[in-house]
Amino acid sequence: MSHDVHDPPLVAVALRPRAGSHRRRRAAGASDAGVVFDNVVPIAGRGLRRLELPVAPVNVSVSFRDQAYAALKQAIVNADIYGQPEEIRIDERQLSQALGVSRTPVREAMTLLEQEGFLRTEPRRGVFIVRKTKRQIVEMIEMWAALESMAARLATLHASDEEIASLRTMFDEFRNEAPASHLEEYSEANIRFHQAIIRLSGSHLMGKTIENLFIHVRAVRKLTISQADRAARSIVDHMRIIEALENRETELAESLVRQHSLDLAAHVEKHCDFLD
Repeated sequence: MSHDVHDPPLVAVALRPRAGSHRRRRAAGASDAGVVFDNVVPIAGRGLRRLELPVAPVNVSVSFRDQAYAALKQAIVNADIYGQPEEIRIDERQLSQALGVSRTPVREAMTLLEQEGFLRTEPRRGVFIVRKTKRQIVEMIEMWAALESMAARLATLHASDEEIASLRTMFDEFRNEAPASHLEEYSEANIRFHQAIIRLSGSHLMGKTIENLFIHVRAVRKLTISQADRAARSIVDHMRIIEALENRETELAESLVRQHSLDLAAHVEKHCDFLD
């Protein structure tokens, strides 16, 4: 795999099946482009598989622990947590090498992330990114629906016309082509749209409250956008939400945003048994 010289080094994390006992394999060393951990078990008899997560080296002007925390948390946000049946394992030694710091700030950062519920430690097995069950995901989406709908309500009251108009530009490239033909790009636009509604509320506390939900809800939105023609229905919902925000229709905007997320919760409940 080639990388631009300006790209951040890559730290990859090992994968292991959620259930069953298998012989583990030793992690591989660093590659020229960054750090790569091999899968800890053979996958379907095809040898080892690799998963890479980009992390930037730390800046000496900020505490190593804080930067290690920020870099690892961003890697977790970007990880495809539910895109494969295996759990994602993080190796402290390889991570410290990728960040260019000692293992102490990395260990401290991982402890903070474990306290926040993003990681969990299994004795003699390692540290894993937490995966939620289907029931937990549904509950998180329902909470997101409550918070984002209130954000939409506040946006109709406080956001400027220019801020609301910026929501339309997120979907300009999908005006003449179906979202399904550009699913990766549309998926990212979809995520930015929901983040923007939270931001337009003007509530810093709401943004902080929803931050920990975002990692899992983002991962599930990205995973399900290709299912059951959800992308096409999603963009219709988004346009209706934007119109309600532009017209300052407070009750309608709140209702549309809430129902949009509740529809996702219902889809996960019905179609995402693989989460259990």
